[in-house]
Amino acid sequence: MERPKKRRGAEPDVHYERDESAAERLDRNWLELLQELRVMQTGSQIMTAFLLTLPFHSSFKDLGDFQVGVYVVLLVSAALVTGLLMVPVAIHRRFFQRRVKQRTVRYGHRVVRIATLAVGFVISLAVFFVVDVALDIEAAWWIGGGVFAVVLFMLLILPTMLRPRP
Repeated sequence: MERPKKRRGAEPDVHYERDESAAERLDRNWLELLQELRVMQTGSQIMTAFLLTLPFHSSFKDLGDFQVGVYVVLLVSAALVTGLLMVPVAIHRRFFQRRVKQRTVRYGHRVVRIATLAVGFVISLAVFFVVDVALDIEAAWWIGGGVFAVVLFMLLILPTMLRPRP
């Protein structure tokens, strides 16, 4: 099969630049997805572990009811995100050796996209919580909200802006 000629100045198309079969491409995509998961999972697990220790500190009892409520939402969110980051592995285990690698990669990709946004939410909520404890609720809304807006921009808008156009 003859490969189409590249336009001058155009970015190379991965499908034409790599000499790989469809199966090899799916394997590479799965390995890249797993590497992304490793990065997110480590951070998520560390944050969740840290949050699990907070109630055992003596100053935790000084928190107000709202702060404890935010903490509980933060803790549950972090735990759920940590679990969500394990879903692609569970999908892989379920589909292992069933010749459905394309489906495995597709589902894994969807979960990672959702998990990326969820990690952004947890980070923003953690900033909100810490600023509320360290300063006050008004600063928490401004700074936590600002972090949330920037995280949403970086995770949703920026990748769209950077996407190569045909």
